[in-house]
Amino acid sequence: MERHFERIDGYTGPMPKRATAYSAGYDIAAAKTVVIKPGKIALIPTGIKVKLGHYEYLELVSRSSLPRKRQLVMPNSIGIIDSDYYPNEIMGQFWNISQAPVIINAGYRIMQGIFRSYLLTDDDMATGARSGGFGSTGGN
Repeated sequence: MERHFERIDGYTGPMPKRATAYSAGYDIAAAKTVVIKPGKIALIPTGIKVKLGHYEYLELVSRSSLPRKRQLVMPNSIGIIDSDYYPNEIMGQFWNISQAPVIINAGYRIMQGIFRSYLLTDDDMATGARSGGFGSTGGN
């Protein structure tokens, strides 16, 4: 299967792209302007979705300058977009560690997506199916 980004219907903003020939990550931008209050965590929509092959995922990591320039961090350090997450919109989860509201404007690059593959154990028996978007696999 070919891996690629797609726009969510109605989104006209920038598509993810690599900044240099040797960049590992595709820069991903906010789809709309979001204000994050001090100490709060917010989901930032990206306006995109991603198609992945079996045994692949998209790893979401914060852009290295985001904590210093915007005082935002990803509370779980990384995000994982599984291949069965498609066709749901990719969302970035960010925590404002400052004492003031932080404004992220539409089009501002907030994170990078790095394509990864993974292996399974010989005794893997997973049979569950995804039932929705962000945080939909449930459990503890």
